[in-house]
Amino acid sequence: DVQLQASGGGLVQAGGSLRLSCAVSGFTTDEYSLGWFRQAPGKGREGVACVKSSDGSAWYADSVKGRFTISTDDARNTVYLQMTSLKPEDTAVYYCAARAFGLGTVQRDFDYWGQGTQVTVSS
Repeated sequence: DVQLQASGGGLVQAGGSLRLSCAVSGFTTDEYSLGWFRQAPGKGREGVACVKSSDGSAWYADSVKGRFTISTDDARNTVYLQMTSLKPEDTAVYYCAARAFGLGTVQRDFDYWGQGTQVTVSS
C-alpha cells in the first residue's frame, strides 16, 4: 500500500525560503516518479515539479523554474521541494504525489497522493 506523508509548510515572508518533505513508502516498482502539486483557494490543482527515480530527471512548471528544486533522498525514501525567492502567488496547499514509471505533469497522471501542507507567503 503506497503512502505519502508531506510536511514542512508554514508562513514565510516574500523572498524567503521553505523546504517541503514527503516520506514515501510502499512502492514496489523499480521506476517511479514523485511530484509536487499546489492548489490555491478557488483554483485547480497545478503541477509544480516532478522527478523520476531512475535517473533523477526533473520537470518544473514555468512559474517556479529557477526558484524551486525537487530532489530525493533514496536512503530515507523522501522527496523534497526546496523553495526559494518565494512570492505571495506561491501561497497554496502543497501536495506530494507518486506514479509508476515516467514523469507526470498533471493531476490525472498520478495515482497516489499525500495530505496537503499549507504554504503562506506574506508580502
